[in-house]
Amino acid sequence: QVQLVESGGGSVQAGGSLRLSCAASGYTLSNFCVAWFRQAPGKEREGVARIDRGTDPTYYRASVQGRFTISRDNAKNSVYLQMNSLKLEDTALYSCATVNCGTWNRRSWGQGTQVTVSS
Repeated sequence: QVQLVESGGGSVQAGGSLRLSCAASGYTLSNFCVAWFRQAPGKEREGVARIDRGTDPTYYRASVQGRFTISRDNAKNSVYLQMNSLKLEDTALYSCATVNCGTWNRRSWGQGTQVTVSS
C-alpha cells in the first residue's frame, strides 16, 4: 500500500522550532520530488518547500525562506521539514506530497500534521 505519513507537529511558542517528518511506505521516496504544503483555516493550501531529484535542489516559499529547511534521508525513506523561528502565521495543517518535478502539482499526499504557533 502506497502511503505517506507525517509526524512531528505540535504546539510551540513563537520563535520556537519543530521538525516535521514524512515517511513513505510502498515506494521509494528518493525516486520522487517531494513537497511540504500547509493549509490554515479559511485559507487555500500553499506550497511551502520542495525538494527535487538528482542533486536534490530545494525551493521555498518566500515567507519561509531562511527559516525552513527541507531535506531527505534516503536510508529512512523520509523527507523532513525543519522549521525554525516559527511565527504565528505558520500555524496550519502541514502535509507532505509527491509532486510532478519542477512543479507544485501533487500526485499523492498524506493526512497531515497540525502545527500551532502561539504568542
